[in-house]
Amino acid sequence: MSIAVDTAPGVLHRFWRRDLAAYPESARRYAYLAIVVLTTIVLYYLLYIQYAVATSIITHYHMTFTYFVWMSVIGNAIGAGSSLLAGLADRWGRANLVVYGLLVAGILVLILPSTSSKGMFLTLFAALFFVEGIILVATPALIRDFSPQLGRATAMGFWAIGPVAGSLVVTTVTSHTLDSSTWQDELHYSGISSLIVFVIALFALRELSPRLRDQIMVSMRDRALVEARARGIDPEQELAGHWRQMLRPGIAGPAFAVSVYLLLYYALVGNLVIYFSSVYGYSEQRANSVANWYWAANAVSLVVAGLVSDRLKVRKPLMIVGCVGTITTTAIFAVLATHAHTGYYTFAVVFLIGGALAGVTYAPWMAAFTETVEARNPAATATGLAVWGWILRIVVAVSAAFVPVVVTSVTPVVDHGAEVAAAQAKAGPALAIVGAHPALFAELAKYPPNPAAIPPNLLAQAVAQVGVSGLQTVQQAQPEIAILQAHGPAVAKAVKDGPHQWQTWWWVTLAGQIVFLPFAAAMRGRWSPRRAREDAEAHERAVAVELAKLREGEAPGRMS
Repeated sequence: MSIAVDTAPGVLHRFWRRDLAAYPESARRYAYLAIVVLTTIVLYYLLYIQYAVATSIITHYHMTFTYFVWMSVIGNAIGAGSSLLAGLADRWGRANLVVYGLLVAGILVLILPSTSSKGMFLTLFAALFFVEGIILVATPALIRDFSPQLGRATAMGFWAIGPVAGSLVVTTVTSHTLDSSTWQDELHYSGISSLIVFVIALFALRELSPRLRDQIMVSMRDRALVEARARGIDPEQELAGHWRQMLRPGIAGPAFAVSVYLLLYYALVGNLVIYFSSVYGYSEQRANSVANWYWAANAVSLVVAGLVSDRLKVRKPLMIVGCVGTITTTAIFAVLATHAHTGYYTFAVVFLIGGALAGVTYAPWMAAFTETVEARNPAATATGLAVWGWILRIVVAVSAAFVPVVVTSVTPVVDHGAEVAAAQAKAGPALAIVGAHPALFAELAKYPPNPAAIPPNLLAQAVAQVGVSGLQTVQQAQPEIAILQAHGPAVAKAVKDGPHQWQTWWWVTLAGQIVFLPFAAAMRGRWSPRRAREDAEAHERAVAVELAKLREGEAPGRMS
């Protein structure tokens, strides 16, 4: 009995207490980083799969497009609140938020397809966003903790692959399985993947103790100093006034700027299938296939840009070049909105270049932002990221709400487009008959749909002109003709107006990219690689002095 009592607390303790007393060796550090990246990929697979099968979900629950949009608005608003809550990760730690968040998210997505009403679907969907808002903050905080500044952009590039690779997984899986699977199956696949990664993280993921993570680490050579200085750090004292320190223009401004820069990204995530189906007639499968070009290029460029940024030791030049490039490709994409016959591979090229340039912008920005936060207070990293996550989710919620306001055509197309198309196809022969004899059928329309009510002379005239079978064809198509009369004009107008309205929204996303430029230029960091190398060399000399003091038994000083 005594053995069982002694053992159980130890096992439970391991599943909750994950602090590392020493900075890990490279192999273990890379393993922790890999788990965090894998977690992020799976999380966004869970989240974005809803949008990849949006038209199927709307049809299954008899939702209007407006209802589906407001699901996203509500979800992002809730995610904004939970992102702020995740700022407590500076006190509570990050790893458990990630591990058990995966468990909850996986269960939610497994349950989602079995909900019996759109109200219950909305409730669970919002709960999924609540979890996402927490993990959105906790995962980059872990990446920062395990990546010194001189390798930060590469690490953040891998982290930023999470949402992009999640999108790529979604489009890859759906484009290969939707022809043989249901939308419910697609959600189940993602839920199962989350539970698998949860098990991995449950046993393997650890995090730095507060005394270690509350310091700035420039390179791996700082490791001994970080561990030595940890003994003299009071985590509670380091956190004093942390919200006040982070709610400043130097933190909130860049967070807002990158949020509006990403308007195009979030529009593609949430509306790409609807856009290509309503404007170009693509199926869900084909729309997801063309999106693969953007996500794949973006994923590769995030890592490459991170490596280049770390090699040059600068962030801002890459951010500016990448942003100017995406402004150009977004302008081309906007112009193509009114060219209905644009080919698939034209979009593929635009997405390939645009996705790559977005990666050149974003990976260095994430590194620069965490370094900007660290410069103010390294103990408040999660708090600074919480401010970013909160602003990001608010911007996404507002933008999602405004899409149907700007693109008014999308509502009738999504709500009734398929119905009208089906009615048009089924009623085609009847419409041909009516079109060939408009005066006759205008007269017949004055009477109830009952042959007995039609005057004999008019009925004889109709039989003489179109025959009994023709009249029967028109009579059998009355339900479809009613649908066309009720919704056909609105859908036709929407199809005509839609390209120009979508084009307006793409110009809005381009304006967000322009807003990003001055904020990026004002962030922490050098413009010149030469000056950045000089800074790194000066730091190395300071580290050598501190290490010498440490070997002589002197207490190390605090270094920035």
